[in-house]
Amino acid sequence: MELNNPIIHVLLGLIIFYVGLKMFAGGMKSMGDIEQMKFFTANPYYMFLGGIIMTLLWQSSSLSTTAIIALVASGTLPLPSAIAAVLGANIGTTGTIWIAGLLVSDGIPTGVTRQIAIAHTGFNLFMGLAILPWVHYIARFLYRF
Repeated sequence: MELNNPIIHVLLGLIIFYVGLKMFAGGMKSMGDIEQMKFFTANPYYMFLGGIIMTLLWQSSSLSTTAIIALVASGTLPLPSAIAAVLGANIGTTGTIWIAGLLVSDGIPTGVTRQIAIAHTGFNLFMGLAILPWVHYIARFLYRF
C-alpha cells in the first residue's frame, strides 16, 4: 500500500481527530469547578445560547458535545444545563450549512440550497425550542439510569 493512498489519508485524519478530541476532553475535565461560571452554567437558557455560540464559533458540534460531556463529567455543568447546551449545539450546526450555501451560491443561498438550509435550520430550531422548557424533566428521567 502506498503512502499516497487516499484511504491512508482518511484513516490518518480520523486518528488525529480522535486523539485531538480525547486531549480536548481531558483538558476540559481538568478544569474542575469554576466558581465564576456558576451563574452561566446553572441556567439552562444561558447554556442553550452558549451551545449555539460555541458551535457557531468552532463549526463542530462534535467538539461542542465533547466539551459539554467533559464539563458534566468534571461536575462543573449540571445535567439540565448540559442537555440545553447540546440542544443549542444542534442549532449551531445549522451555521455550517449557511456558510456552505454562501460559498456555493456566491452570496446568499438561492434555490434548492436555500430550501435545504431553511429546512435544516427550521427543524433544529423548532425541536430545540420545543424541548428546552422540559430539560429539567428530561434530566430527572435520565438520573434513573
